Amino acid sequence: MSALSESSLLAALATVIDPELRRPITELDMVESVAADDAGRVRAVVRLTIAGCPLRGTISKDATAALMRLEGVTDVSVELMVMTAEQRVALKERLKGTNPQRGIPFNDESSLTRVYAVASGKGGVGKSSVTVNLACALAAKGLRVGIVDADVYGFSVPALMGITQAPTRVDEMILPPVAYDVKVISIGMFVTGNQPVAWRGPMLHRALEQFLTDVYFGDLDVLFLDLPPGTGDVAISVAQLLPKAEILVITTPQVAAADVAERAGAIAVQTGQKVAGVVENMSFLTLPDGSTMELFGSGGGQVLASRLSQTVNAPVELLGHIPIDVALREGGDIGAPIVLANPESPAAAALRDIADKLAVRPRGLAGLHLGVTPR
Repeated sequence: MSALSESSLLAALATVIDPELRRPITELDMVESVAADDAGRVRAVVRLTIAGCPLRGTISKDATAALMRLEGVTDVSVELMVMTAEQRVALKERLKGTNPQRGIPFNDESSLTRVYAVASGKGGVGKSSVTVNLACALAAKGLRVGIVDADVYGFSVPALMGITQAPTRVDEMILPPVAYDVKVISIGMFVTGNQPVAWRGPMLHRALEQFLTDVYFGDLDVLFLDLPPGTGDVAISVAQLLPKAEILVITTPQVAAADVAERAGAIAVQTGQKVAGVVENMSFLTLPDGSTMELFGSGGGQVLASRLSQTVNAPVELLGHIPIDVALREGGDIGAPIVLANPESPAAAALRDIADKLAVRPRGLAGLHLGVTPR
């Protein structure tokens, strides 16, 4: 008999993580069978969620590599098959429970996910770039992070993250693509080419609601929503669908821009939300001689934080200043966030510092039922 037992082979496959669900394939019951013959040849049969799984090659390659690392293995053959309808139902129950309620999981009283709605008063302040880099910085720290690209008209997150694949559908459940350990969903993943999205308010609300109910993010530490500029339909829908979301306001140093951005944060008074803080982007440009030039003026971020503190009657912190950095733009153009592609750059350091401030905020236990009954 082969010295390679089924338990040792399964233990090796337990190190293979499904690229979309981010859990071991053994835990997801994706391994149909695995066995080795006396010559060390291993044959594994792995179940895919759907026939057209876009990451079938990744799963096959990772399974092969995991088994080849075992001593005594001389060859590996991975056969891919497709789950039956009953097996898909069992998978969904394993992920969501046997009686999943159709609703937004982040509103459940047991949810500890911190939700940040990244807002700006106007376009062109780098809101999406900041969102993507903060998400990647937090994921690099080991947090479980997701992004909902809620800027339906001006979606840009997939390109900034280098995502080209479409989400996988398992019946009514949508599995978001993953890049840099961040789960991402965007309307841009459902349109052809550069096709514009021309929807009125009700359609925007329904799309956002479907992203929050049908997309399986799993248990996240942090969820970012990249909002469109201003205080229109999507901002109102976010307040209705995610009342616990905190608003993170992005502005530039220009005082005039801060005036406009104030409206994006002041909506918290009407919706009952909290303002997580202010981020000042494009603060200054470092010249070749080491001096700095304030292209868009100065002080706008602090002015905005002070005004919002008065408006919402609570302290609003200026979380940081992000300098103008050509590498940040270049990274966005090729789908390589600067906090990972050029971590030593000044902009990356500033973004990581802001991410650190968001990361140290514990996932709140306020209102959570602990199941303890006093005697």
